[in-house]
Amino acid sequence: MTPAPPSAPRVLIVGLGISGIATAIALHKAGWQPVIIEKAPARRGGGYFIALFGVGRIAAERLGILGGLHNRIPVPSVNHQVDRAGRRRPGVGFADVPGAPWMMMRGDVERAAFAALPDDAEVRFATVPEAIEQDATGVSVRLRNTADGTTQTERFDLVVGADGLRSTVRTLAFGPPQRYLHRLGYMIAAFAMPGPLPGLAQGEGAILTESGRSFQVFPFGDGPPTVLFSYRTDDVDAEFTKPPAQRIREVYGPEPLGALMEAAVQVLESGGEYLFDSVEQSRLDAWHHGRVVLIGDAAWCVTLYAGMGATSGIAAADLLGIMLQRHPGNLQAALTAWETKLRPYVTEYQKAGVTNRAFLTPTGRAEMVRRAVLMRVRRRLIGNAWLRRRLLNSKPIRIRNTDLATV
Repeated sequence: MTPAPPSAPRVLIVGLGISGIATAIALHKAGWQPVIIEKAPARRGGGYFIALFGVGRIAAERLGILGGLHNRIPVPSVNHQVDRAGRRRPGVGFADVPGAPWMMMRGDVERAAFAALPDDAEVRFATVPEAIEQDATGVSVRLRNTADGTTQTERFDLVVGADGLRSTVRTLAFGPPQRYLHRLGYMIAAFAMPGPLPGLAQGEGAILTESGRSFQVFPFGDGPPTVLFSYRTDDVDAEFTKPPAQRIREVYGPEPLGALMEAAVQVLESGGEYLFDSVEQSRLDAWHHGRVVLIGDAAWCVTLYAGMGATSGIAAADLLGIMLQRHPGNLQAALTAWETKLRPYVTEYQKAGVTNRAFLTPTGRAEMVRRAVLMRVRRRLIGNAWLRRRLLNSKPIRIRNTDLATV
């Protein structure tokens, strides 16, 4: 990439995740000089599974990221609806979802994005923002190095908070988290298995569903599967007072877990990287305030249930760079145009996160019955080309595959 000119406006991007790296690439293309800070001492590893729908792949290709990615879902794939005793019947997996999402690990996308990062983009690890003060001409940010405790204040023309659901930038510039975080009342534990699960061949997936709790195995065609535990809770805060594996044994007990869940919980007990968190959405009336803008989970967090987190983060970053190019020298016009175009799509993604929860983890008899009906419908879709074409033209599918830069 061509280096940014010495006079390029500076943008501070907080967070070296998918949204943050994609934003740095997009804004560099728009003529900005990115500085990325990350609170971790080094880049993260593999992480959990994610989906990448068409809107994200279009943006990733424009940003030079897509070439480093591939769909890891086995084709054809086999998915089972299972119970604890190991009984099986035909199920539906991600490969069967209309809209052709790609499935991969979070680390796959982060590595591909980092490889596409321009050489002159500055990355600082073990660094966090402590104070943000803005005026008409720029933003002063006090930065702290967590390794040695030193602080320094720097000026930027724009600050982007890409620092996740519990965003420090959002707290500093928009207010305390309780104003914006909406809890759905569920917990998730997601992680990669080191090897195959008992009774499942390479490329085979499974889902176990009981009222208020579920377990899903997402198969990869080129490696071990990843798993997801999802369950309802009446006290989110109490969930973090015990080790995740202990909570899962308590929630899914007292009956035996069965071979699949037992093998997964043992991996969780052995350590390694995992995601254990409450299911929450960020809901803000505005994603930008002056010269500070939020992106990805910091702004909207659609939840893992929606399957649109990485997709929306990459697409939003790409669109932000495009709007800055379309409105040169007018930051507020660019941010307003960006949010106006993006918000209707994100609103639909958030709605999907709420409705998909009832399918992935139904609670109560009514939701269990509704899920059973939807499973039958989805099974019919697999073998019916006409129904699939009709569904591909429906609004929920179109918004996952539309190029936001052209609408």
